[in-house]
Amino acid sequence: MALTRVELENFTAFKSLKLDLCPGINVLVGANGTGKTHLMKVCYAACDASGSRISDFIDKLVAVFLPSSRTLIRLVRFQEGTGGRASIRLERGVRKLEAAFGGDLASEGKEELRIFTPPAHGASWTRDTIDSVYIPVKEMLSNAPGFRSLYSKREIHFEEVYKDILDRAYLPALREPMDSRHEGILTRLREAIGGEVDWENEEFFLRGEDGDIEFSLLAEGVRKLALLWLLIRNGTLQPGAVLFWDEPETNLNPKLFGVVMDVLLELQRAGAQVFLATHDYVILKELDLLKTDADKVAFHALYRKGAGEVGCSTTYDYRGIHPNAIADTFTDLYDREVARSLDGTAK
Repeated sequence: MALTRVELENFTAFKSLKLDLCPGINVLVGANGTGKTHLMKVCYAACDASGSRISDFIDKLVAVFLPSSRTLIRLVRFQEGTGGRASIRLERGVRKLEAAFGGDLASEGKEELRIFTPPAHGASWTRDTIDSVYIPVKEMLSNAPGFRSLYSKREIHFEEVYKDILDRAYLPALREPMDSRHEGILTRLREAIGGEVDWENEEFFLRGEDGDIEFSLLAEGVRKLALLWLLIRNGTLQPGAVLFWDEPETNLNPKLFGVVMDVLLELQRAGAQVFLATHDYVILKELDLLKTDADKVAFHALYRKGAGEVGCSTTYDYRGIHPNAIADTFTDLYDREVARSLDGTAK
C-alpha cells in the first residue's frame, strides 16, 4: 500500500518534481516556501481518494489546500500570462492516479477545467483503501468539543485536515488484541505523557495518577504525544497505514524528540509509511542516531533554484543531505560561539 512515486507539474511551488518515495520514513527538509507541506497534502489527498471514487481526489485537494473561493486553478503555478495547467501523478506500485486541471485566472475560475486521465492501472487505485492520517502543525484535540458539527454545518475557514484528525482521534479501540510491538510503543508513550487518553462528550482527558486532566490544561507538546497514543491505540496507525506529520517539533520539549523518533521508527518497522516535515536539527540527529541499517529512511531536501523553481535531492544517509540549511545554521552558531569564547570577536 505504500506510496512509491509522486510527480507534480506546475503545481503550487513546483514547476516540475519527480520524486521516488521510501516505503519507510520520508523526511522532508528545506527552507520555508519550498513546498514540504504541499507535497504531503497532495499525497494525503491521494490516500484519502483510495477506496472511493477517483473523482474525489480533486475535491479533497480543494478541501485540504483551501484556495481562495475554493477555486482549483489557484493551485496552478502560473508563469507568464494568466493561463496554466497543472498535472499530478501518484503511484503505489502498479497502481496509478493521474489528474490534470487548468484554466484562466482572469476569468475568476469560470473556465476552470478538470481532466482525469487514469492509466490502465488507475481503476485499481480505488480498489483498496489506504488508511492515512495527517497531523497538522496546530494541535486540535483541545479545541475538539463541537468543532466537527460546526464544520459540517457552517462555512468556516479551516482546512479539512483539522476535521479529519478529529475523526481519527474519536475512533474507538479495535476489538482484536494489539501485537507486542504496538503494545511496546503505547507503553513508551504512556510513560512520556504520564497516563492514557480518553474522551467524554467530545472532550479529551489524560487519565493518570493525578486524576483526569482536560486537554486544555495540558502542555501542547504533551497533547501531541497523547494524539499519537490515541492513533495507535485505536488502530489508525496499523501496518499499511500512512502517517503525515507536519513539524512534530512545534511546542515539544527537545527531551521528547528522541521518544517521537523512536516511535516513528517502530511504526515503520511494523509496516507503516511515514512522511515527516521538519526544520529542527535535533529531530534529524535523533532519527539519524536511532535508526539501524535495516530501517528504511530517506531524506528529501527541497531547495530553491533558478527562476524561482523548487528542486529536490534525495539521500538515505543523513550526512548526504544537500543542501542542508538546518545543519548549516547550527554550524554557523557553533562557529560564532567558539569565536566569542576565544576572543570575543563574534559578529
